[in-house]
Formats: sequence, C-alpha cells, structure tokens
Amino acid sequence: MTTDPYASVTAPPRFFLHRLNPLSKLAAPLPFMAWLLVVRDVWTPLLFLLFAVITILIGARLTLRRAVALVIGLPLLILLLSFSFGLWTDAARVDTTPLLFQIGEYRFYLGAWLIGLATALRLGAVLALALIPGLTTTGPELVRASVEHLRVPYRVGYTALAAYRFVPRFRHDLDLIRQAHRVRGVAGGRGPIAGIRRGLGYVVPLLAGAIRHAERVSFAMDSRAFGAHPTRTERYLMPLRVRDAVFTALFWLIGAGLLVVAARLGGALP
Repeated sequence: MTTDPYASVTAPPRFFLHRLNPLSKLAAPLPFMAWLLVVRDVWTPLLFLLFAVITILIGARLTLRRAVALVIGLPLLILLLSFSFGLWTDAARVDTTPLLFQIGEYRFYLGAWLIGLATALRLGAVLALALIPGLTTTGPELVRASVEHLRVPYRVGYTALAAYRFVPRFRHDLDLIRQAHRVRGVAGGRGPIAGIRRGLGYVVPLLAGAIRHAERVSFAMDSRAFGAHPTRTERYLMPLRVRDAVFTALFWLIGAGLLVVAARLGGALP
C-alpha cells in the first residue's frame, strides 16, 4: 500500500495556527521582524524569541523532533553564535567591562559577549518569528492566498505551485527507486563509498522521472488553456476571516507591549 504524496494533513482544532490564513500569519510578525534588524539591546529580541516560541508550542502541531529543535536546539545555536559574534567584536570598545577569559594575548570581555549575544538573539528571534508561518503553512496555501488576495499573477502563482509539487513527487519517486534497488539486490554494501555509489545510481532514474513529470505538467497546463486569459477561477479559496484579523491585532498588541517592556528593562549595549 502506498501513500499519497500530495495528501494534506488536517490538524486538530486546538492548533489554531493551522486554521489561519497564511497572509495573516505572515503579516502579524513581519513588522517586528523588520524592527529586530535595527535594535541593539538584549531584552527586545529575547522577549520576542520567547513570545514566538510560546506561540508555536501552543498553536502549532509539532513533531517531537521539531519540538526538541525549537526548545533545545535553537537556544544552543544562539549561545554558540553569541560567542562566535563576540570573538569578532573590537576589544578596544569593551575593555572596561569584566574579563571573562584570556587565551595568550587575546582577551574576551563581558561586553564583547553581550554584543555577540544581542546579535545572536536578533537572528534567533527573527528565525522564531518566521517559523510561525513557516511551520504551519504549506507552499501551495501561501501561493493560493497570494494569488487571491495580493493579486499575484496566476501565471507566477501556478508556476510556483507546480514547483512545490515537484518536491513530494521527487520524494515519492526516490522511495520507489530505493525499494526497487533493494528488491533487485543492488543496494548492498556499507560505508561512504557504497553510499556514494547508491546515490549516483539514483541520479539517472530521478532525472528521467523529472522529465516525464514536467512533460505531463506541461501537457496538463496546455489542455486547461493555462495563460490564455488574464484571470482564472480558483478551486480552493483561502478567505480572510474574522479570526485572521483578531490574531493579527492581538499579535501586534502583544508585540507593542513587549517593545514597551523591553524599553523599560534596559537600554542599548555599550
């Protein structure tokens, strides 16, 4: 029994992010993502990072691997980046702050680490905010919403939609090729050399399947008069509902409150 590579997964009602319009999930964090690119303090990105992570954990349907990556992997990445960015900070700017460690002639000050931490937190907060629509929206949903509400030309949208369809199709074809190789006994061997040999054996069948699939998609578009008229009727509608406006308004309200709290907690770094 094979699974449909195009089948969509319906999330339970309690995961509210999956029930929102993709454009509302994109518009809600976008102003704060732009603001985080210019702030220099630690508190602003830290508060938005926590806000984004909590929103995802409450409203998104996550696998165990994604949840672990979000809760554990992202903080570890930020910690690593804070030291990495701190190493590039000019020591003359922060030599009045406490010394954390010294290796030979190199001195790493607390101020350098705080500057690196602020930069790492900004990147982490922007990434976490981007994951709100990224983890709860599929590519076809975003394309359909853009064509319907942003007036993106359907020629561009449907081309992107066809490109998104190639990804699950390639994954499905790759699984079939691997199964066929195992049945024929040509998937044996271990180690990196055997892995490279198997990978090279997948190239030709995948390319042949891609060409056939592209040809079928082209014929299907031509048979439906794709591009013959300035507009097309969309089968799957992505309406903007009241809950989308409520989510965006609440997100902006909470975000504005976080900016006020961050301004009261501390100023810019040295």
